[in-house]
Amino acid sequence: MSIILSDAGWHAHLLPLTFTRPVGQLRPGILRLAEGWYVRSGLGVGYRTENYLSAAFPLPIEPAQFEVDGALFPTDAIVGAVMDLRPGQVLVQDGVALAFGSEGKGHPSIADWRSPPVHLTPVPFTDEVIRFERPWHVFQHCGKAIAHDFQLLTEGRRSERLEGTNTVIGDPNLIFLEEGAVVEASILNTKNGPIYIGKGAEVMEGALLRGPIVVGDHAQLKMGAKVYGPSAFGPECRVGGEVTNSVILGYSNKGHDGFLGNSVLGEWCNLGADTNTSNLKNTYGSVQVWSYTEGKLVDSGQQFCGLIMGDHSKSGINTMFNTGTVVGVAANIFGSGFPPKQIPGFSWGGAEGFAVYDIERALATARRVMERRRIPLTVVDEGLLRHLFAQRNAIS
Repeated sequence: MSIILSDAGWHAHLLPLTFTRPVGQLRPGILRLAEGWYVRSGLGVGYRTENYLSAAFPLPIEPAQFEVDGALFPTDAIVGAVMDLRPGQVLVQDGVALAFGSEGKGHPSIADWRSPPVHLTPVPFTDEVIRFERPWHVFQHCGKAIAHDFQLLTEGRRSERLEGTNTVIGDPNLIFLEEGAVVEASILNTKNGPIYIGKGAEVMEGALLRGPIVVGDHAQLKMGAKVYGPSAFGPECRVGGEVTNSVILGYSNKGHDGFLGNSVLGEWCNLGADTNTSNLKNTYGSVQVWSYTEGKLVDSGQQFCGLIMGDHSKSGINTMFNTGTVVGVAANIFGSGFPPKQIPGFSWGGAEGFAVYDIERALATARRVMERRRIPLTVVDEGLLRHLFAQRNAIS
């Protein structure tokens, strides 16, 4: 038995984060959404996603008993409700489908997710639903994701020892260190939520952490880093300076001084020294963010919204990003002044204008960057980036 996580019509709405992954591969807390489904259900997980992503993220090998909206966070309550579904049943809330019990033939259309077929038996779900429908929801719901994942991964387990050189404010039981984690001479405040330090991760001396915070496996918080939760940094990230309510999916660097606020970075990104993001307009009004589905700036409804950056993108030193800036995949931004709020993938330049970043140069950079983390750029990875480059004008 297995679970299919369907993009369920959300894929385009979550660009640029989903250019390189299905919706279920987002990581808002400690775990990717798919990992959360796997750990909580014990079932294998596969994906129903865009055709060009299916080689890297295939359907499950075993027959699927359930098809679930991949944008849902897998709380214990919703996982339990899905596991109770029978063929021909659909889990619903407010008339919208959350999951289908597989009938062994066909699969739900996008329209079926918005309005379930009448021949199916509806099963109401009344508990809280956490759904990631837009990129800013990743940092907006980060605190809830961390709380659920922390309880799942730490319940009944003992943390590694926290050295006495540290200062703890709040409940020390809300600090959990995995094997090999090192935290020295830092201040950890758990009054607003837990702090999770992954395997082999390091929090260097002088760091200030106000939970809820995740420092993923083999990630580093640099000396004197100031991190306000809810914030989550995935595996192998390097983070310094000041960060508030931001998510870095993994393998990316914000290693120097500069401010990152209410933002989401993909994988293999790098923010140069003193890169700063504005997360609040001078008018204190709602931030507008580029929508790939509508082809224009749309109202996010958020007073605080900073940078949304796709995989493999970079910024040079002293780069300034305006509120609600959206950067596509494999862009390279540098120079003085504020660049535009919408920067297409494979762009090279800044406020004075952009050229197209040649695909061969982009791939060469990606190989060098990934080799530093001892991860190869596979044939599948290269094919995915080449596809996005070829589609650049159509999707920017």
